[in-house]
Amino acid sequence: MYDSSELILNLDKLHTTDLGVVRIKRNLSLDVDDVVIWCRNKIQNPDALIIRRGKNWYVDIDDCEITVNAYSYTIITAHKIKK
Repeated sequence: MYDSSELILNLDKLHTTDLGVVRIKRNLSLDVDDVVIWCRNKIQNPDALIIRRGKNWYVDIDDCEITVNAYSYTIITAHKIKK
């Protein structure tokens, strides 16, 4: 079992690619200047459910899921959770 504090302790390493920025903004209909800061704030939320499955962290918060690579701390994608 993985401890979600590992992700929290490494939030300074969190980043994404140029394509990742476009994908996350599109998937979540975001209008923010910095997607990484937006995701970091969501991950730090005490209500965030953080689970590691395989090589990725999955963060469920506010009806969206953020996927982060557990080794590189790259935000891969984020999408709305369908209810």
